[in-house]
Amino acid sequence: MLEWLEYSSISIWVGESIWGYPIMLGLHVIGLATVVGIFTMLNFRILGLFESLELSSFIEFCKLAWIGLLINAASGFALFSSQATFYITNTPFLVKISSILVGSIIGVKIHCRLKKSAKIWDQDKNKLKTQDRILAGFSLFVWLGAIFGGRLIAYI
Repeated sequence: MLEWLEYSSISIWVGESIWGYPIMLGLHVIGLATVVGIFTMLNFRILGLFESLELSSFIEFCKLAWIGLLINAASGFALFSSQATFYITNTPFLVKISSILVGSIIGVKIHCRLKKSAKIWDQDKNKLKTQDRILAGFSLFVWLGAIFGGRLIAYI
């Protein structure tokens, strides 16, 4: 199946055309900056930094983060398709994909808690539970793992 994917039209366009790889990589960076940037700021805010930012404002930003994740998934799939048989056994790639999966699950959990409690948290920062801070810290760690895993693919 992975060999078939490598011979698909999208894979050939990404791997052989002059514009395919740069376009997909550019979209991938935009998606990454969006999703990781927004979640990083939200996580920092939950951890007590940037207290002038209202947590309720992140509800709308999280919707944008999910769009960034979709852009990342689509462009990442196109990039993956060009060397699928290599990537599927590449440890940094597997770390990256696992980190993205875990980060997305944590992101959904934080987003749900944010929609439910943001106004309360904005009024009284002491209402944030230890569990929320642990999730935010773990989220930062996992997204950092995704970034490092993605960068190491080129070198390992």
